[in-house]
Amino acid sequence: MARSPSSRAAVLIGLAACAPLWGQRAQLARTGRQAERGAPAVVEPVRKLPRKTAGGLAVGPAEQLQQYIDAQRGLEQERPLAEDRSRPLMHGAAGPLPAEGELGNPEHTLPRTMVMVAGVMMPVAGAQAAAIRNRWHIFPTPPWRRYDSEKLDAIYAYSRWWDPFNRSTLKGDFPFFGRREFFSFTGSSETLTEERRVPVPAGASYADPGESGFFGRGSQFQVVQDFRLSFDLFRGDAGFRPVDYELKVTPEFNINYLLTRENGLTNIDVAGGIRRTDTAVGMQELYFEKRLFTNSASEFQKHKDGDSRGSAYFDFTSLRVGIQRFTSDFRGLIYSDEQPGARLFGTFHNNVFQYNLAYFNLLEKDTNSGLNRWRSRQQSVSAANLYWSDFGKKGYTLEFSLLYNHDQPSFLIDKDGFLVRPAPLGLPAPHKIRAAYAGVAGDGHIGRINVSHAFYEAFGRDENNPVPARNNAQHINAQLGALELAYEKDWMTFKVSGFYTSGDGKLNDGRANGFDSIVPNQQFAGGGFLGNPALADRGLINNAFDGGGTNFLNRELIPLTGTGVDLFGPNSLMPTMRAGAFEGQANFLNPGVTLYNAGFDAKITPKLKSTLNVNWAKFNRTEVLEAVLFQSNIHHAIGLDTGIGLQYRPLLSDNIVVTGGFGALAPGQGFKDIYSGQVQFSSFVNVRLVF
Repeated sequence: MARSPSSRAAVLIGLAACAPLWGQRAQLARTGRQAERGAPAVVEPVRKLPRKTAGGLAVGPAEQLQQYIDAQRGLEQERPLAEDRSRPLMHGAAGPLPAEGELGNPEHTLPRTMVMVAGVMMPVAGAQAAAIRNRWHIFPTPPWRRYDSEKLDAIYAYSRWWDPFNRSTLKGDFPFFGRREFFSFTGSSETLTEERRVPVPAGASYADPGESGFFGRGSQFQVVQDFRLSFDLFRGDAGFRPVDYELKVTPEFNINYLLTRENGLTNIDVAGGIRRTDTAVGMQELYFEKRLFTNSASEFQKHKDGDSRGSAYFDFTSLRVGIQRFTSDFRGLIYSDEQPGARLFGTFHNNVFQYNLAYFNLLEKDTNSGLNRWRSRQQSVSAANLYWSDFGKKGYTLEFSLLYNHDQPSFLIDKDGFLVRPAPLGLPAPHKIRAAYAGVAGDGHIGRINVSHAFYEAFGRDENNPVPARNNAQHINAQLGALELAYEKDWMTFKVSGFYTSGDGKLNDGRANGFDSIVPNQQFAGGGFLGNPALADRGLINNAFDGGGTNFLNRELIPLTGTGVDLFGPNSLMPTMRAGAFEGQANFLNPGVTLYNAGFDAKITPKLKSTLNVNWAKFNRTEVLEAVLFQSNIHHAIGLDTGIGLQYRPLLSDNIVVTGGFGALAPGQGFKDIYSGQVQFSSFVNVRLVF
């Protein structure tokens, strides 16, 4: 018989009323389908937290808890509080601390001290705040330590004036004035000891009687000591955002000693002998930097307070004026120098894009040290570049560059008496060079492969090159290409790379096809092992301009005997045939080079790393060498260039760095045609101390 709707509703209501009872019964423990009887078993917890005690008194009854609280209040120490933090807490406005009694009820207005009660942090009112100067000095006295032994804990360690590791006003860890004005001092000593053998001419007056060969004894010994002092005054915390303004002064002092085995190398006057000791002082940095604005839409809105700067990513535009370091690309292929100028730089789009607009009016360089002199070089350099981070792949950065070199006609005899401008070739007449460079470069990783590459096109005009017999005015059209691939596995890095610069094969066609840069400092194929990235702007790895590589070709200055010019210069893989290491003009009539490299870097221990590079190089064209040397049938092979280096950091930091290296060139047939078959080498030890 079917039930009526009313009877079905009554059954559902009864089931709903019984559901809570069934649920409660379902929660009882069961053995099979019978409820367990008796008290449940006690299960010990897996972990037990220790109970807090005070002097052996276990926290238990209420009387003991009150005794514990009273004891903690008696042991309470005053908590230092910064003045800028305590003022808003007490009366909500800036100004001096109020006198005692002005606060009304201090029980509700003074900050409360937190104490540990029964394992729980509880506020205890009534603790008087001791005002100190600012938030940078909130440290208890004596310093709190977790362990009894001071060797196990360095929290709140005090610094001495000679201590570069712990917090110090001298190193910019504390403001020296106010809350945001900082001062930082950095001092460095760099001692280079080097022995080398390079091909040199014997000269008209031999050092020893009885010599008659065209090539002299090329062994040389050199010691170079540099002291660099940097004084940096800035506003704002540079570790978290770009500085508001900065004033930096960096003088450098140099002492160099050279011992050769032939006359006419240390000075054009052979009476100067085979020894030379020289000193120089240069101003390497002297600039003022000001952050102009932030690159954010919120910049056009009213700032809420003095700390508001718009973008949370600190996209900014700054202006730096004065003597400053600037490198135009990742590897220093075209321009890397410290010169006076103006530079507008910054970032936008959440730091994805970084840009530079720069103009430099170059100073002369000291002949033997490479430091700046207070004398105009009559040469200007303009540069513009754009870095595009995470281009295509995260971790890969692409760069676009435009540079212009305007080198005016000038005449210069260097400190040692040699003519360096114009180059002493053919008819050495002063001439103007106007050369532009357009290039694209990249650096980063694509998957597991580290990639670094560059391509540059040089174009412009050389008004009067002295090498050609006719058509001395040259239209410049030259190229540079570089590619490095590296694979990292644990503590090892394997590298292969290639380097190419075009050469000139027709001297009288009015076109200069040999590539030359402005001021190279090339960190490629064994170069840059002495580098310290912390002391350089983006792209500049080696801050010293006396050779930072381990291989022979990219370290040593190799003179082209009988011509007054150098085939290779320091920190350069290009056979440009310039006059002088630092003072000559760019020369776009040169043989060019093709170089292949295989390298291996290893971090043997956290304190010790090594590098090994093997290069094979050849001239692309030899016509210009044959014309200058009055010699025919010069082959292309330069030879096999090897280099090994070790770098040791005893303190696991860059404060003490000892670097040593050895490089050797086994000559190819082309090098033998120009010089001889003797193996050339260089060995060095560099000790760097930084405070």
